Order: sequence, then C-alpha cells, then structure tokens
Amino acid sequence: MKSPPPIAASSARKWAIRWPAITMTRQETIAGYLFATPALLGLLAFTAVPILASLALIFLHYDLLTPPKWAGLENIIHLANDKRLLTIYWNTLRLVVGTTLLNNVIGLLLAAGVNRSMPSALRYLLRTSIFFPVLTTTASLAVVWRFLLTQDRGVVNYLISQIGLDPVPWLSSSTWALVSAMIYDVWKSAGYLMVIYLAGLQGIPEVYYEAAKIDGAGRWQQFRNVTLPLISPTAFFAIVISLIGAFQIFDNVWVLTEGGPGDASRVIAIFIYEKAFRGFEMGYASAVSFTLFLILIVLTLFQFLGARRWVHYE
Repeated sequence: MKSPPPIAASSARKWAIRWPAITMTRQETIAGYLFATPALLGLLAFTAVPILASLALIFLHYDLLTPPKWAGLENIIHLANDKRLLTIYWNTLRLVVGTTLLNNVIGLLLAAGVNRSMPSALRYLLRTSIFFPVLTTTASLAVVWRFLLTQDRGVVNYLISQIGLDPVPWLSSSTWALVSAMIYDVWKSAGYLMVIYLAGLQGIPEVYYEAAKIDGAGRWQQFRNVTLPLISPTAFFAIVISLIGAFQIFDNVWVLTEGGPGDASRVIAIFIYEKAFRGFEMGYASAVSFTLFLILIVLTLFQFLGARRWVHYE
C-alpha cells in the first residue's frame, strides 16, 4: 500500500480533532466524583427530595388516601393560631436543655474517670458497661425502664419505699413524666458522649500536664486551665450533635409515656408523628416540621458564631 502524498498527510493532521490530554490530577478528580456518586445519589434521594416534598406539602391538603388539594396559606395560618404548639415546644425546650446539659457534663466526667490510670481489665469493664446502653435498641430499653418506673410494682419505687419515702408517679404525673424521659435519655446517651470526650482527652499531649505540675497547678487547676481549653473543639462537636439529637427525641418518650399525661411530656417529634400518621394532616405536619428545621438551623448557626469565643484550636 502506498503512503499518502505529503500534502494529503499534512491536511489530515490539520483537520484532526485534538483531544486534551488527561492529566493525573484530572484523573483523580474524575475518580473522586465516581466514588462519591453513590453517596450523592443517596443524599439526593433520601434527603433532598423529602425536604422538597415536605416544603410542597405545606401548601397542600393531603391525607394519604385522596389526591393532594391546594390549601394556600391555610396550614401556615393554622400553625400561627395553634396554642397547643406552644406547650409542645415548651416541653421540647425543657427536654433539650436538660438532656444536652446533663449528657455533656456526665459524659465528660465519665470520660475523665475512665481515662485515669487503672488496671486494663477494670478499664475495659468500665468503658464497656457505660457504653453498653448505646448499643441496645432504644425501644427495648424503654420498655424495661417503663417496668422499673411503674408506680405500684416498679423496682425504683420499691427501693424508695425501703427508705421511708412515698412512691413517685414517674410516668403518670405531669410533673414527673418529662423528668423520667430525661433521666432515661441521659442513662442511654451519656456513654456515647463519653467516648467522644475520651477521644478528646487522649489527644491532649502529656507535656502540658507536666508543665502545669511544674508550675504548681493542682488537679482542678489542670482541669480548668489545660483540659477544658484543649478539649473545647471536642466539646463543641458533642454539644452540637447532642442538641440536634435532643430535638429529635421520639422513641423513648413514646414508649415511656406516649406524650402523656395530657400533653405533659409530648415533644415536637411526637406531635408531628401524630398529626401526620394519626390525624392524616400531612400538610400541617409538614408545616410544623419546617419550624423545627428552621429552629435547628438557627441554633446551629448561633453555636458556630459563638464558638469563636470559647473554642480554641492548637
């Protein structure tokens, strides 16, 4: 076969498509997007789409049985006039403040306790026993706690009666129902925050404590001036996730009290569930859930803005 004439060869090279060379950086970028695609699709399907659907339902009447109907601003007006919602949010606020504060304080104290020098077997036993409630399903543990807190046959009231005190209506009193749910949540969740704080404590270099000892600092001064500033990023993370989780508490309160007596322990997650799947008011439930969404965004934003004053990074 004869080779093409020089003029034809040069013309072919002139009109040939010049593809850009794929550099190593571009290959890594493409590979990264390909690996992230399943996670991004899951985020889109199970997070972004439900959020958009919930926003659309705010302006609709939908009961799961008939086609949606346009409602305009009726759900928003109902939201503004619902005085019961104030009681629900007041209960939620008390539960959030109590559980967030106690979980973080107790979690930090437990982490400091198990981080001390002790035999390895005892250390593993303590850490495992404290963290064990986190591994067990919330509903099953709540059933056990409901049995323990029963007023007439509960183990807790039996122990209280042995020291001469009257039985406490833990689950049937409007005063104690929310407190009972709070106590249970602290017992269930403090171990998780203990692990987070323990990781922060173990990340502090020992040289700081040695320098503090040389300066004559006692245990409390070391904890205040060395430990607290250096674990402030860990504490910030723990507070943010515990605050968001506290607003979403549902199963333990539902199993213990079902929000009763009356609305004494009814929190916002239970209220949304009842409106959506018992009253079939999907539009109004979406409007209420959107208020929770806005509250969480605002609180998280305030936490990030306030963190500049007390969170210290090395």
